[in-house]
Order: sequence, then structure tokens, then C-alpha cells
Amino acid sequence: MSDLLLIALVFTVLTVIGVPLFAAVGVATALALFLIDIPYTLLAQTGYTSLTPFPILTIPLFVLAGRLMEVGGMANRLISIATNLVGAYRGSLGLVTVFACMLFAALSGSGPATTAAIGSVTIPAMKREGYSVPFAAAIAASAGALGSVIPPSNLMIIYGLVSETSIPRLFLAGFVPGIVVTVFLLITTYIIARRNNYGGSGERFSWRPFLTAFWSGKWAIGAPVIILGGIYGGAFTPTEAAAVAVFYALFVGLFIYRELTLKKIIESLRFTALMAGLLVLLTPTLAFGQLSAFYDIPAAVETAITAMTDNVVLVLIIIGIFYIIIGTFMESLAQIILFTAVFLPLVQSLGVDPVLFGIFTVMTCEIGFLTPPLGGNLNVAARISGITIEQVSVAVLPFIVAYVLGLLFLIFWPEATLWLPNLVYGEAVF
Repeated sequence: MSDLLLIALVFTVLTVIGVPLFAAVGVATALALFLIDIPYTLLAQTGYTSLTPFPILTIPLFVLAGRLMEVGGMANRLISIATNLVGAYRGSLGLVTVFACMLFAALSGSGPATTAAIGSVTIPAMKREGYSVPFAAAIAASAGALGSVIPPSNLMIIYGLVSETSIPRLFLAGFVPGIVVTVFLLITTYIIARRNNYGGSGERFSWRPFLTAFWSGKWAIGAPVIILGGIYGGAFTPTEAAAVAVFYALFVGLFIYRELTLKKIIESLRFTALMAGLLVLLTPTLAFGQLSAFYDIPAAVETAITAMTDNVVLVLIIIGIFYIIIGTFMESLAQIILFTAVFLPLVQSLGVDPVLFGIFTVMTCEIGFLTPPLGGNLNVAARISGITIEQVSVAVLPFIVAYVLGLLFLIFWPEATLWLPNLVYGEAVF
């Protein structure tokens, strides 16, 4: 048995029997070090260097900012704006959920956080309007995944660090695919709601209630304007923008909306600490990624795939299928760190922009949020709605189709994704 096959077998067995992912990767990495006689100090060195880059701080700061905005009243005001914008039409509350998730995604940077913030309000409301509970949960779960592709995005930050790709360019590249997927989700929601006669009660759209809600929520709308405007205006880096977002959330929650309390702030800090704990995955996965070079894994993968086809569209489709399958049981953070080093050299050799591949990678991770057994968004939506993850998993299938269509849009029309970053920063040379 070859060393590589033995390592893959150990990792697979540990993952299948339920060993925590960071431990499974750590054991596999230690075995790989032993087999090629490299000192185990590589793990310790990688553990230190993986957590020292300054941009890593961006992730817990954006998580904290998003949580403070959620409990400080911004999420409710975004929902109010979306509700008054959509009006009471067929499937309106479902459409409101998708639209509100898109808005909140520009604050939180996290898929599960977006699902929790918006779904906790809109899922009970959809229940009261007679929506099927699994359908309501599926809308919140699928729309919540927009938190990973609409900037700022924690997964984009990780990809940018691993691949040494410009994070501001990644953020800009996420806008068009994010809007396209949002449109597909809106269409899917409307078709299913209309077929089942969900919603349609209440007030129709009129300008006065919408403008009132917009004025009341102007501070919530101002958050992404300040965060993203500051980054692209050159006022601060993404990390500094995350710190600004935290102070903005505290200021608005304490002094404008006055809904933040000491208890809520402490709870937000606790939530952030738990979420930031996922960064422990960086240590073993980065070490494992470095070892892939010793085993010539990228070259082997490139040879295997190009032996089948060198058509860039087909190669991206093959990688996308692989990512979606892996995403059913692997954390998105580990998925990005482990496989970017394997597939990025291949797609770059075929002329794919690293920024485009970053958005492609993040979108496949979004689908992973919606597929059991891991399915982070599914678990959040199931807890909020009080149903099983199996029920949500069935109801979310049409929305997965919407994401797949968005992924195909990105593959077949890459210029649309790269248009905005190229417009602002010029075409990249790689």
C-alpha cells in the first residue's frame, strides 16, 4: 500500500467514525510526517504561523460585528425594510426572507449567522401565514448561505490568505454572483409559494410605509456602505473595516437603537469565541496542505484530470462536483485550506483567474451548507423551526438547484464575475 493511500484511508476512517475534523486531519498529518521522516515540529511551527497573520483577526471581528448588529436591532430593521419593499403578494414573506438575508449578508460574513439572524424572525412569521414549516426553514437556510458569497465573507478571507489572492478583489467579485443567486432564489421561492398558495395577505406595496421603514433602518443600511465603501475608498484595510464594523455596531446598538445591553454584549462575545474556535482547523489543515507538495499531489491531480479533459469548463464542473460531495461532511474552512493548494495550480494552468476560482470555491461551499449530514445552515434552520434536519433537507432541494444554476453562470460567463474587480483595480496578471 502506498504512503498516500494509507494516509487517505486513515483520514477517511477517522472522519467516518466521527472523530473531530481537526483531530482527524492532525492524525493524518502526523502519520504523513512519520512516513517521510519530517520532524513533528512542523505541526507546531505551522500552528504558530497559521494564526499570526494580521488578516486572520478579520474573521472574529466580522462575526462579533454581525452578532452585535443582530441583537442590537439592525436585523429587525432590515427585515422591516424588506417587508415594506416586497409588499403582501403571493409568497411575500418568503421573498422578504431572501431579500433580508441578502442585506444581512453584507453585515455578517457568515452563512449560519445570517440564517439565525433572519430565520429566527421570519420562520415563525411564515408559520403564522400558513407556510409549510419545512419550506419556511428551507428558504431561511438557502438564503442564509448568501452570507458566504456577498461581501464581506469569512470564507473569502480564508481563501485569500491560503492562495495569496487580494481580499478586496475577492469581495468585489462576489457581488454579481451573489445577486444572480439571489434572483434564482427569489424565483424558486415565488414559484413554490404560488403553486401552494402561500402568503398574499396584508398590505400591498406603497411608498410611504417603505420610506418610513427605510428611514428607521438607515443606520442598518449604513453599515455595509461604511464597511465596503471604506475598503474600496482606500480608507482602511479589510481587517480595519472589521474593527470599524464592531464599533459601529456598538455605537448604533447602544446609542441609536438602544437595544444593546451588557448581557447581550457578553453573549455576543461568547458566541464569537465559539465561532472563532473553528480557526483551530487552520493548524493541521495548513500543515497537511504543505505536505501535499512533498507527495506531488497537485501534479498527480493535474495529470489525472487533464488526462480526461483539458477543457476548462469540464474541469471546473468536475472540481465542482468533487467539492459539493466533500462539502456534505467536511467543514468549509478545512475544505478551502486543504484543496485550494491541490486544485488552484491546475486551474491556473488552464487560464482561470484565482479570483474567479475563489468565488467558485465559496459557492460550492454554500451548497455544502445545505447538504446533510453536516449542513450548517440546515441545522440552524431546523433548530429554529422545531423540525428534523431530514425534513429541511428534502425541502431545500429546489434551492440547491438555484445555487447550481448560479455556479453554472459563473463557469460559463466568468467575465461577469471579474468585471467589477477588473473595473476598479484593473485586470490582474497571474
